[in-house]
Amino acid sequence: MMENKGAQPEPYMVFDPPEKPTQKTEIEGLSFDFNNGLRVSVPKGDYRVKFIDRTNHLTVYDAKASGVMAMSSKRYFVNFRLEVWKEPSDTDKNKKKKEGKLIFSHDYNAEGKKVLMKFAGRALGDMLAWFPYAELFRQQHKCELYVIVDDVYKEILQPGYPDIHFIADSERPTDLYATYYIGLFAPWDDRNSQPTDWRVVGLQAHAAYLLGVSPEELKVRLVPSKNAKKIRPKEPYVCIATQATAQSKYWNNANGWLQTIDYLKKQGYRVLCVDRDRVMENGIYSNAIPYGCEDFTGNRSLQERIDLISGAEFFIGLPSGLSWLAWGCDVPVVMIVGFTLPGTEFYTPYRVQQFHTCNGCASDQRNEHNYDDFGSCPHHRGTDREFECTRCISPEYVQDVIERVRQDLSDKK
Repeated sequence: MMENKGAQPEPYMVFDPPEKPTQKTEIEGLSFDFNNGLRVSVPKGDYRVKFIDRTNHLTVYDAKASGVMAMSSKRYFVNFRLEVWKEPSDTDKNKKKKEGKLIFSHDYNAEGKKVLMKFAGRALGDMLAWFPYAELFRQQHKCELYVIVDDVYKEILQPGYPDIHFIADSERPTDLYATYYIGLFAPWDDRNSQPTDWRVVGLQAHAAYLLGVSPEELKVRLVPSKNAKKIRPKEPYVCIATQATAQSKYWNNANGWLQTIDYLKKQGYRVLCVDRDRVMENGIYSNAIPYGCEDFTGNRSLQERIDLISGAEFFIGLPSGLSWLAWGCDVPVVMIVGFTLPGTEFYTPYRVQQFHTCNGCASDQRNEHNYDDFGSCPHHRGTDREFECTRCISPEYVQDVIERVRQDLSDKK
């Protein structure tokens, strides 16, 4: 998400394309690229520049240009055609009888060229949701793709995507043809930074539309390490994750996890909690991992969590990053959800959500989410209906879904 105006942006949020267009032409002083939108530098003279959306057969920019750099307002992928025309001089007495002459044109073509994608989020779920579309873009355009992600994500993504170049934020390949910034840009109706509203199309499709690729659901590739078997329990086990980045994401039923863990143990499973934090405190809110689970929290790497989760019978979590991680490990995911609507996250047949109370506030276009407000409950804050979307999810409902998972796993054996 973009930082608030006036705040000092963090390094991963700084969008810094090359100062000048990188693609030279045979015309002196004329250069172009697609770094943070279509950009063209035009020398002084009688020129006209046109930006044409080839997919829509629509001219989106048509204006005179002299000694300037013209830029598209759209920063995401557009299948552009660039045209530069030489216009009759203003001093030409017969200019009304003359027409402009097309002196340069270029259709977007990234094949064999260097393209950079910078992922503007540190949230684990966002990163895992969006990254598969970078690979889809690389395959479709046959480009040389470079990506900038946090080092913690590089460790788990690089093994599954060997044809992508992972670079540091301080690095920039020379002669960059195009650059794209993948993120959620507030306000959500900003249509220059993003073509769609993630609240409507879902988290994954948001990235697909940013990059102009098919919005089909794609699972991130996560690879267990060679040491995975050494750290996994020998007995059948289930992994759970109970912590989240907002109180609205939690399972706010006081007995929910306690009864579920007790139920799982009676079925013969060890229950491993793989959250990072044993206790999460934020303002007046304090959330601890539930009694009865085995504490696998702490400063473990994401790779170690992949190794643990990938050996589990199934995973139970929330609409948060570790659920996306489990999905990428090809483990059945029971997702307990209240604040989003179906289609926001990846599809799982084991989604646990009830619609008898208020629900789906994060998907409501009337609400602009405030990430600094951990306890946000837009419609019922401070009332006895606060967080009713998950408070009213009963442990018995979750147990029924668990039984469906177990039956499906049994049928596959």
